[in-house]
Parts: sequence; structure tokens; C-alpha cells
Amino acid sequence: MPSTFGSALRVTVFGQSHSQAVGCVVEGLPSGHVVDMEALRRFMARRAPGQGPWTTPRKEADLPRVVSGLNPKGATCGAPLAVVIENTNTRSRDYDNLMAVPRPGHADYTAWAKWHGNQDVPGGGHFSGRLTAPLCAAGGIALQVLAKRGVRVGAHLLSVADVRDEPLCALDNAPASQARLRAQLDALADGRTFPTIDDAAGKAMLDAIDDARRELDSVGGVVECVATGMPAGVGSPMFDGIENLVARAAFGVPAVKGVEFGRGFEAARLRGSEDNDPYRMVDGSVTPVTNNAGGALGGITTGAPVLFRMALKPTSSISRPQESVDLTSGSDATLEVHGRHDPCVATRAVPVAEAICALALLDALLSFPPEPQA
Repeated sequence: MPSTFGSALRVTVFGQSHSQAVGCVVEGLPSGHVVDMEALRRFMARRAPGQGPWTTPRKEADLPRVVSGLNPKGATCGAPLAVVIENTNTRSRDYDNLMAVPRPGHADYTAWAKWHGNQDVPGGGHFSGRLTAPLCAAGGIALQVLAKRGVRVGAHLLSVADVRDEPLCALDNAPASQARLRAQLDALADGRTFPTIDDAAGKAMLDAIDDARRELDSVGGVVECVATGMPAGVGSPMFDGIENLVARAAFGVPAVKGVEFGRGFEAARLRGSEDNDPYRMVDGSVTPVTNNAGGALGGITTGAPVLFRMALKPTSSISRPQESVDLTSGSDATLEVHGRHDPCVATRAVPVAEAICALALLDALLSFPPEPQA
């Protein structure tokens, strides 16, 4: 079961929700980068469980421990970098009834169909959102490397249920729009507890999540992510394009059911004259006037912000009685899920989107940079 992605930059994720630890191995990081461990811990804390009533009550410190890949100065040394994150607050007994009765919407049945009862069930095993912790460890380091190259990545919770935040101002390249986008990213990086630009929208989202929780149910959401500062010419046509790399990483995040770039599916309703991004010369460089393409054409960056959204379904583990089957007896069954679960997984997926974006873009920069001009 490979759990690896990337070309020049390769990331392997290991562990299960209730194993002793989860972690990652990152190969191909440029040497000489001093990892800011305090910044990495702050980044990972944004994803950590137990932050409030809108997340699971399971509490994990999520402290990353780098066990290889750094020299005595704390800089990357060319060797594979390995990070371990201890699991300290597991309650496997809560999952006893799931050994034979799979949860609707979860990977319990598909894992059983593949491994015939040998899979690790408690907490969802290797299918758990717990595995996004090591993704954030790897991505947090990639964010630091990208920042030194002038690339900035930020994300927010665009919507929960039918509540919508102010969208990122990344579909227009006008100076005023660029200034507004910088202000939005600054606001999202100010340490706020809930990842929305508009505080009123955030409050309404929290109300929607709480309503679902009280009704023993869950809600989904959409995370919007942008990367600024990517030069034009990065990527590759066909199967190694920017969209391919980002989407592959995004679909490795549990609960992600859709990814779109730029205008996304809305572009299907437009005419070419509305969707095309005109060009102008700005300070001697070719610059798209608008950014309906989301920063890439033909799999290669345009120099405009890379903009994508990922849709996350409602949390599958809900406390309402649900129809299922007993795999042991081969009969129909009613399931009530116990344990500790997020009423909305999208809230903690915001830093995960930033992490997978950073990993995909850094891999593209290392694997498919612009060729030198003759």
C-alpha cells in the first residue's frame, strides 16, 4: 500500500490513527535550509484537534520530532528528513462495534473488501484524518522553503453548509486586487482562531456546525487556497501539470471529494470571451490581466496566483443510527457510531490545504522549472 507522492520532492506518510505514532519521510529537500521548529509547531497547532466545540474533543499535542535529515545546525543536509508525531490520546475501545459493521460513508467496508479483516479499524486506521498531521509537518517545512523563494501560500474556509466567507481576491490581477489579496492573507495570518476572512461569516459557520452537532449530524465545507509569487513557466504538460500535482495531493486528504482551479466549474457556463485571461506588458513582463485560469495553462504556471478550492464532504462518523450490514453474519444491521469525531472536518483542513499546496509547488519548482533561455 504505497502512501507516497511527488517526483523530485517525495513525501511518504506512515502510521494509523491509533498506532503509537504517525509520521512522514521527505526526500529531495534542498540542503542548507534551517528549519524553524517554532514556526513549524505553530503551523501544526492550527490543524491539531481539541481546539473548540467545532472540532473533535480528542486532544493531541501534535509536536513534531525530527529524527533524521538535519545537521547539527538544524539545517537540511540532503538526507531523507523523517518526522514522528506521537499518538497520546487514543480510545480504541470506542471502535469495537465497527470491526464487523462498517460505517456508511467511511472506508471501513472498502478496506475490508481489500484486506478481509486484517485492516486496522480503530480511528479509521490509515484512512483517518489523523494522517494529515504528518502532511502538515512536511508541508510546513515546504512552506518555509517556498517563502525564501518569494512564494506565499494561504487558505481560508470559503464555505460551510450554506454559509459563505469573502472569497480570496485572486481572479483579477489589477493592482487594487493584488493589494486586497495581500490584506486578506495578512488577516488570515494574524493568529485568528477560526480561519475566515469575515468574522461574521465565521460566526455563522460555527452556528451551522453547532446545529449539526446538536442534531448528532455533520456538515461539509469548501477550503480555498492561493499561492502568490510563483514564476511563469513551472510545470509540465499532460500528467505532471500544476493542477495534476496539486489535485493528486489534495485527493490524498480524507473527505476531499472535489478540486477546482480558478473559475473552476463556473467556467463551463461562460463564453470564451469571458473566460480568457488577456495579457499586458507590465514592467517588461507578460502579465495576465485576469486569472480565471487559476494560475496555470497547459499545466504550466502563468505567473498569476495559483488558486484552487477543495470540497470536503460532511464527516462520515455521526452518532445517528444508520443502516449498515454485519459482515460476520451477512445480515442487515443498524449502526450507532461512538468515539470522538469532528462535526465538520473542513475547519481543520485549512492548514492541510496550505501544506499540500506547498509540497506540490515545491516539487514542481524542483522537478519542472522553466528551461534556461538560450
